[in-house]
Amino acid sequence: MKRLLSIGSIGTLILLTIASMAYPQADREILSKKEVQAEVAVDGDQYVIGPEDILYIHVWKEDALTRTIPVRTDGKISLPLIQEVKAAGLTPLQLKEVLMRKFKDFIENPIVSVTVVEVNSYKVYVIGQVKNPGVHRLRSETTVTQMIVVAGGFTDWANPKKILVVRKEDGREKRIKVNYKRIMEGKDLDSNIVLKAGDTVVIP
Repeated sequence: MKRLLSIGSIGTLILLTIASMAYPQADREILSKKEVQAEVAVDGDQYVIGPEDILYIHVWKEDALTRTIPVRTDGKISLPLIQEVKAAGLTPLQLKEVLMRKFKDFIENPIVSVTVVEVNSYKVYVIGQVKNPGVHRLRSETTVTQMIVVAGGFTDWANPKKILVVRKEDGREKRIKVNYKRIMEGKDLDSNIVLKAGDTVVIP
């Protein structure tokens, strides 16, 4: 009887071990899928299209007009019939409205959809004492503290109290000081700004 109980206990232990190995793996797969979906998703009402973004323009029942196109460096896209259209600076929903108005000259009741299939314009530069400095392409609004995580975190030599965000506005260079430690302490939370495309984050 004791031998049977011992064998049964061993079997139960093996099953529990397999289950504990399987479930974390399943959780990791689910998390991975969610992360991929979060990376791809773009808010059509909030995201601002920029140069180098890739757009999918779909015109219902008009295959010749439906296509995937890049936004040029001058911020424009080229489409049949309506030629060049300024896309940079607009949200996908705003661009949709512009395209519908322009296509009305050629198509009766055009139905248009605009999808950002590849985000390339929201680039932030990170230099200095982080583990992964360089150009980082972002897909959603990112604060300074979140950017540190994206860049792999600080190195052992970093000075988190003297982070500098360099931004160009109206042709002028603006420098914004950020004290990471105070933000983590719940102080100076307003300095944890949302980064803009083209910002450079300097970590001394």
